[in-house]
Amino acid sequence: MSVAITEAELTLTQPAQVKMSDLFQQVDDNVRGVRVFATAGGCSGVSFGMTFTDVINEDDGVLAFDGFKVVVDDGTLEYLRGVEIDFVDQGDGNATFIFNNLPQVGGGCGSCGSSSGGGCSS
Repeated sequence: MSVAITEAELTLTQPAQVKMSDLFQQVDDNVRGVRVFATAGGCSGVSFGMTFTDVINEDDGVLAFDGFKVVVDDGTLEYLRGVEIDFVDQGDGNATFIFNNLPQVGGGCGSCGSSSGGGCSS
């Protein structure tokens, strides 16, 4: 059985909830939630993304809203604690979900081959 995610672990702003609800009205009935996932890469160490999922595993955390669920596996949840997912639409076709309050993970001096702007000292 999946575990409920608390708002202390992950939140969605009102615009993100509205957009997510709109998207769920347009997808197949087999879709059970939107999965938030982490992938390694780049200077930041971890990148996050979202995709629709038709599977909710026993060890997944679930944040339920009216009309949709956000699903996160244990490993990803460790990186997302305290993160807020927002939806920003600037009206110029650049509408996107963004992750606020991301913890600083990985990166650091030398991880990109550059010390500019990274707070590294020689």
